[in-house]
This record gives sequence, structure tokens and C-alpha cells, in this order.
Amino acid sequence: MSSIVSKAEVFATDKLTGHINPNYLYHNLRHTQRVVDSTKELIEGENIKDNESELLLVAAWFHDLGYTITYHNHEEHSCKLAKEFLTENNYPTPFIEQVCSLIMATKKNYSPANELEKIMRDADSSHFHIKNYMATTELLREELSLLGIQSNTPVDWREENIKLLRTKHRFYTDYAIRTWQKGKDKNIKRLIKAKKKNNELVKKENLKAHFKGELPDRGIQTLYRVTLQSHLKLSDIADTKANILLSVNAIIVSMALANLVPKLDNPSNDYLFYPTFLFIVFSVVSMVMSIIATRPNVTSGQFTEEEVTSKKVNLLFFGNFHKMKLEQYNWAMTELIKDKDYIYSSLTKDLYFLGIVLERKYRILRWTYTVFMTGMIISVIVFGIALKFYGPERILELPVMQP
Repeated sequence: MSSIVSKAEVFATDKLTGHINPNYLYHNLRHTQRVVDSTKELIEGENIKDNESELLLVAAWFHDLGYTITYHNHEEHSCKLAKEFLTENNYPTPFIEQVCSLIMATKKNYSPANELEKIMRDADSSHFHIKNYMATTELLREELSLLGIQSNTPVDWREENIKLLRTKHRFYTDYAIRTWQKGKDKNIKRLIKAKKKNNELVKKENLKAHFKGELPDRGIQTLYRVTLQSHLKLSDIADTKANILLSVNAIIVSMALANLVPKLDNPSNDYLFYPTFLFIVFSVVSMVMSIIATRPNVTSGQFTEEEVTSKKVNLLFFGNFHKMKLEQYNWAMTELIKDKDYIYSSLTKDLYFLGIVLERKYRILRWTYTVFMTGMIISVIVFGIALKFYGPERILELPVMQP
């Protein structure tokens, strides 16, 4: 390495480490070093002479030093710094002018006029073929955003990079075309693959948002679910209470028929007739009312297409479809799930009619418990009156309840 190239490296390194805005995440010392290394690779691949190599390497070290002064038109400032540096080192004007022309060749959309400018252009864009191109170009996006120059979303930036690599950029030297083009093509494929993946994610999110809008809100779902569960639990409780009353009264009637009734044919036990009769009647009435409370109502089990289209039938209740064919019910359910309002309406009807059934059950159960309680009280009172006023002298002959 010539002495001027070594001095240029020291000068550029000092500038890019101590005199540059920290928001330059891309245009920094790392980028300059990469361009210098790429320039060396192209010099070797293109068999460039030593004197021309010196020009290229000095230009590579200086090509982005203008960023230490300003972002816009930084090439002119880089050229000015190179002139001052080379003049201080007593380099001739033709050499200085050639270095400046190479620096200016890195300007955007510039078409190189000779082999050295082609090398300079390819070296400056050498990152297009490297494996970590995606991460490198992301640094440039963030840099532009931090400096307030350009703000791009990752999607827009990806699209801009695809357009740049496919239509705007090209390698000029034979070596770059032969060795770097494959890496560039791979990066284009990576960008397109990332774009497709992002599009699929967007489609999924849009589809999810669409269905989220079509489906009931979570709060509404919870409302219907909890209310239905509460209604079903109350129905189970009502059935359990009715079964308890039915079982207790069945035992009472069985014991009365087995122990009291056979004793009534004895004339000495005539005073027990009315108490026993009341006792059994109230128990039987309680049993009948318990059965009525739990007895299901049988519906037609059929519906018409008109009822489905007009949303009058509740397809969620088995009593409305148990006589229908599977094909008809499947069609009806398909129509139901297409219409959010119909779903709400069916759930509301299910809740309403379940509430009507519950009201009937609990109303009958309340009367059943009242009848049972009243019957027990009256029966005990009548038994007491009968024993006191009609059979004290026959107390020892009273029938004894068998356990």
C-alpha cells in the first residue's frame, strides 16, 4: 500500500469517527471500509495498474467524507476535502482532478464514462450482493428517518428496494457481473419472498378483522353463554326439587296405604277416616303437581322455509326441528350462520322461551310446596282433633305406623 493511501485511511478514519453525526447509521466508517475492500477486490479482478489503483483507493476513502459536513451534495464536499488533503501532500493537479472525478462518479444516477469510474460505481454499490443486505438497507432506512430526510414504512422501503435492484441498478465491471450478480439476484428473491409473506400476513389480518366484525363481540358472547348456563342450572334445580317432592309424597302414600287404610275397616277406627283421607289427598295432589312441573311439552318438531327466511323459527331448540330431515336442517343452519342478526335473534328467543318454561316450573313448584306444607299441617291438626274428641277411650287401639 502506497504512503498516500495509508495517509488517506488515517485521515478518513479520524473524520468518520470523531466528526460525524451519530444518526448516520449507514454512511459511516463501516460503509467506507466496505467500499474500500470492494475496490481492492475489483482492482485485483479487473487487473488494474498500480498508479490507477492508488487513484481508486484514495477516492474510495474520501468518497463519503462530505457527510461530515452535510447530507445533501456531499460529493462536492468530499471532493473539496480530497483536494485540500492532496494539496497538502504535494500531489499534482491531474491526480487531484482524477480523484475528484472518481468521487463525483458515486453521485446518484451517474453513468460512468471509463473503466475506473465503473469500478468506483460498483464498489459503492457492492452491498447489493452481500448476504446481510436486508439488515444493511434497514440501517439506511432508519438513518433517513432519524435525519428527517425521508420516512418510509418497512413495506414501502422493501418495495423501493425491489424497484431499485430490478430496474435502476446494474453492475458495470465484468468482475462484478460475473461474481456479484448472483448475490444480488438472491437478495432480490429474498425481498420478493418477504413481500409475499407480508402480503399473506396482511390478508390473514384483514380476514381475521373481517370475521371479527362479523362475529359477536366477546362481551356479547359471554352474556349469552352465562345467561344460558344460569337458566339451565335453574332448570336442573327445579327438576331436582320436583323429584324430591315426588319421592317424599310417594313414600308417604305408600306407607299410608300399607298401614292406615287397612285399619279403617274396623268400626273402632272410624274417627281416623277423615284425617287419613286428607293426608292421602294432599300427598297425591303434591305428587300430581310435581309431575306437571317437570312434564315436558311436545312441539310439532317441524318448520317451513318461509319461517327460516323470515327468521321466525328458533333453530337452536330441538323441539322445532326433531321431525325435519338432516338436509333441511343443514340448509336452515347454513342460512342462520350467514346472518348475525338471525343468530342474535335465535339466541334471544332461546333465552326468552327457556325463561317462560322456568317461570312455569317454579310457579307450579311454589304451589306444590304450598299444597304439601298446608296438607301436612291440616292433616296433623285433623289427626289431633280426631284423637282428642273421638277416640280417647280407644287410644290403645289406634293403628301404629310401621316403619
